[in-house]
Amino acid sequence: MAGAMADALYQFFPASDLYQWHNTSQPMTAAPSPASLEIFKHLFASIAEAMGVTLGRTAFSPNIKERLDHSCAVFTGDGRLLAQALHIPVHLGAMPASVRAALARCAPFAPGDVVILNDPYLGGTHLPDITLVSPVFDSGSISPLFFVASRAHHADIGGMAPGSMPLSTEIYQEGLIIPPLKLVAAGRRNDAVWELILNNVRTPAERTGDLAAQLAAHAIGARRALEIVARYGLAPVQAHAEGLIAYAAQFARAVIADIPPGDYAAEDFLEPADPAAALIPLRVSLRVRGETLTADFTGTAPAVAGNLNAVRAIVESAVCYVLRCLAGPGLPLNAGVFAPLIIVLEPGSLLDAQRPSAVAAGNVETSQRLVDVLFRALARALPGRLPAASQGTMNNLTFGGVDPATGRAFAYYETMGGGAGAGPTGPGASGIHVHMSNTRNTPVEVLEYAYPIRVERYALRPGSGGAGLHAGGDGLQRDLRFLAAARVTVLSERRRLPPWGLQGGQPGALGENVLFIEGVATSLPGKVSLDVPPGALLSLRSPGGGGWGGRLEGDAALGRRV
Repeated sequence: MAGAMADALYQFFPASDLYQWHNTSQPMTAAPSPASLEIFKHLFASIAEAMGVTLGRTAFSPNIKERLDHSCAVFTGDGRLLAQALHIPVHLGAMPASVRAALARCAPFAPGDVVILNDPYLGGTHLPDITLVSPVFDSGSISPLFFVASRAHHADIGGMAPGSMPLSTEIYQEGLIIPPLKLVAAGRRNDAVWELILNNVRTPAERTGDLAAQLAAHAIGARRALEIVARYGLAPVQAHAEGLIAYAAQFARAVIADIPPGDYAAEDFLEPADPAAALIPLRVSLRVRGETLTADFTGTAPAVAGNLNAVRAIVESAVCYVLRCLAGPGLPLNAGVFAPLIIVLEPGSLLDAQRPSAVAAGNVETSQRLVDVLFRALARALPGRLPAASQGTMNNLTFGGVDPATGRAFAYYETMGGGAGAGPTGPGASGIHVHMSNTRNTPVEVLEYAYPIRVERYALRPGSGGAGLHAGGDGLQRDLRFLAAARVTVLSERRRLPPWGLQGGQPGALGENVLFIEGVATSLPGKVSLDVPPGALLSLRSPGGGGWGGRLEGDAALGRRV
């Protein structure tokens, strides 16, 4: 496919248009060419990368500073996605909805403006993900040349449980809801909004530091964008922005055209909070027609009483991610990628939930399983190219309380890696974040320094990957001893239904959550919230990935349960 992509690029931008690169400060005047587009693809992405480095280095919380649970992107002056850093897939594919909401609610803009929002029903994903959006002006412009945006998962945004990822039944239980509004107007911070946020969270000092880090990242992003304009000239920069979006659309269409035309259906299941309740179906039918891909999720369960509900932006993010996996690293991830995609959702369903449905786990758990079901459908079209299911969960852990050593409140959030699904070319990776998550772990030393916690075990789970011609990756085991009383919440999947194998490979091992109090072990469900005393030990054991290849044929080869 790589050769076809190169041919498409050169047909779209003829070689005769190649730039004559000169060592001169004069602005460019030529039209975009393949060479210059590649250079500008990296120039635009470097803006977001610089923002991400700044945000990670200056944040206060371990979740953002150590785990890098944040994402940054650049948008055109009219709000279309232009470039992203290689951060968190579930953030990045959904961020365009936040920028659209910011433009719709907060225009007109002035230099120095910064919009803040986290409302899932107005462009957000779930409440801990706080998004900032800033216009970029130069000295002579009367409208924005670009927008820069960042999204960071804040370890607490209020709500009924520390960490703001509770077993909620409505969004109001999950924390402070922030509609799109100007946190900074013309360079002056809105102190009323700032204080409102800090008075509704458990850890205001940490939130102050993390929000300040996002603002610093935006200052760097604006500076880098204006440096590119100053160096190359506004007209060539804008021409390359349009050229990259057009090229991404053509690239995406070529990827879809490489899939055999047809209809490919698949089903997977989510696990409700009640371990005795029926599994929740996710259904998709992929229709490939020429250069257009329709992902129709009709038949997926209605919105549920728990927090697995997702908003449309999360579904768009998952579909975009899967297309990007098929395309490989050459595809610029911008607004053009979405052009050949059609997404069909039933209003009020699990994947198009309406206010006030709870959504805390939709962003983290439902997004992962969307990728599973999309890959399962594509495996029918491309049986020799798709991997088996990966762990299918982010193993979300939040806890909080009061540190007896300091008398201060603490709140923590973390996700945990597991096994990746094996594929036709080799085994799955072990102990890794997969698909819609791309974070690091929190180092043991940092976790023990920052919180009243002792890590007693952190290791792979040997043999938890599914067997096959190529074995699935192994999951992880992380044992945490609480040195202070805490409220603990776990949101996890694949505790009842294991990650499926493919082409005859065997499923990966189920995940487990086990609590030890005074030596007595209690098996916990996949989703649980409880108070633990000092001395309690929580053991999180993540699923392994599915195996690939084996003797089985037919239904089992496509990952169906037989």
